[in-house]
Amino acid sequence: MPHLTEFFDNVQLPTMPDVARELVATMHDDDIPFEKVRSAIARDPALTAKLIRLANSARFGLSRQVASLDDALTLVGLNQVRTLALAACMSGMFKDAEGVDAAAFWKESMATAGYAQWLARTLGADVQQSWLAGFLVRMGELIIAQKAPEQIAAIEQLPHHAGGRWEREKHLLGFTEAQVTAELARRWRFPDSVVRALETAEDPVSSVPFCRLGAIVHVAMLLAEIGLEEPKSPVDTIASLPAEIKQALQLDSAWLVEHLPPVADFVDVSVR
Repeated sequence: MPHLTEFFDNVQLPTMPDVARELVATMHDDDIPFEKVRSAIARDPALTAKLIRLANSARFGLSRQVASLDDALTLVGLNQVRTLALAACMSGMFKDAEGVDAAAFWKESMATAGYAQWLARTLGADVQQSWLAGFLVRMGELIIAQKAPEQIAAIEQLPHHAGGRWEREKHLLGFTEAQVTAELARRWRFPDSVVRALETAEDPVSSVPFCRLGAIVHVAMLLAEIGLEEPKSPVDTIASLPAEIKQALQLDSAWLVEHLPPVADFVDVSVR
């Protein structure tokens, strides 16, 4: 089996748009540089229009219609708009991969991001980095489809039990799509915290030191897969989550059952 860095040999990585590069650069600033974010997005009319559409979705429940980028920044918030813009850029960079259901792929990415954000809010973690890491975590499969297309049928075999895809990837390749995404994020100079979350998402409890954001992404991925692929009652959903990760995150199962959002809350719109 190839080492992860060797896996990237001869892989044609999609070119990151200038706007995405500028937005990633702002994530390294301690203070959110409002004008840098605004000017980067404003130079791309198609991206601006997409963000206005997203801001007007039911998810944000705004009191009035968003009609401009400035409206979105004011009503939705600079951090959230930057995160949505990055997600829209990333999704636009990848072509659909043969053997991967594109509609299901992006829907699951949105659901994972939504659950990661919800968990982060619950735990007092970084909400925007959680959303972004959750959205990005499956991107590695699109690189796998380019480098090892002969493995995609086995990776995507039905039924899609929660966590099963990562187990199959680990068996077939020696690493998961999340770890491929981490290497991609490292090469694209995403913040170290996002890279480490993606690196450890497959098995966050064994990472030393424990990666809280990686554990959030792990749980969010399972919740998204259960909600979309094998719907269960909230009680059964929470009971199926790994006990050691719930304990490490100090998640209260009874509270989760009572407050678990339905997956439909996160897939009402697409960033594509």
